[in-house]
Amino acid sequence: MDLSSLFDTPKPVIGVIHLLPLPTSPRWGSSLKEVIDRAEQEATALAAGGVHGIVVENFFDAPFTKDRVDPAVVSSMSLIVHRVKQMVGVPVGLNVLRNDGHSALAIASCVGAKFIRVNVLMGVMATDQGIIEGDAYKLLRYRRELGSDVKIFADVLVKHAQPISVPQISAAVHDTIHRGLADAVILSGWATGHPPTSEDLKEAKLACGDTPLFVGSGATWENVPQLMEYADGVIVSSSLKRNGQIQQAIDPIRVSRFVDAVKLNIANKKNKHIAEEQILRSPSIPIG
Repeated sequence: MDLSSLFDTPKPVIGVIHLLPLPTSPRWGSSLKEVIDRAEQEATALAAGGVHGIVVENFFDAPFTKDRVDPAVVSSMSLIVHRVKQMVGVPVGLNVLRNDGHSALAIASCVGAKFIRVNVLMGVMATDQGIIEGDAYKLLRYRRELGSDVKIFADVLVKHAQPISVPQISAAVHDTIHRGLADAVILSGWATGHPPTSEDLKEAKLACGDTPLFVGSGATWENVPQLMEYADGVIVSSSLKRNGQIQQAIDPIRVSRFVDAVKLNIANKKNKHIAEEQILRSPSIPIG
């Protein structure tokens, strides 16, 4: 997958909208308008800050089901993602937690979203929802049945979980791409707000080959240069919130600061590459 054709940049920053509790969740506040208003505010903040894409997820619906979400959640997210798409000019995707790739794909295909995030596409993970088994078999066939070109971004050894099968990163990445047919791979730390290690990112990137690799958690404007050493893009939320607090709304100033850090890192790498090429092309001067 060519990231430039989807996000108009080879190194995209994807901001996350954590939806307020939706209908049927334990903390549902009985006002869908409040959920929509908050989502619209955060979409505006992310777009104004310069992100290249947005993913919408039902983050505050915890505790999550490991299987299909309630139809009310599907209906709500369909409406919200459609509204967000109308407000911003960047690609929009979604993640239906904990692992409802079928609902995510259905919503995305109907409202014109460009990609979905699937926490467990391949393998078996022990999670706080119990044992979750990836089902790439059904999901990829469902995409074909829908006639959809929605891209599938798949986590490898996803956060808040422990692998029961294929614990090695390189093997898990290889299976996710070549047997699960993921369009992009996501690597996170052990939990929300915690980044993957540079060693794990390096190993994952080597296994990815030409398939894009995203950092899925823990990115800040301080550490993103190191994380992007091996990653092709970053999915970020926590550090963009007011005061960096997960319960708060997106802060457009923090978004701008994060995006600027990524742009500066890309510019520095480009300048370094140009300088190295100039040195190599310059004629050698004999000594003595």
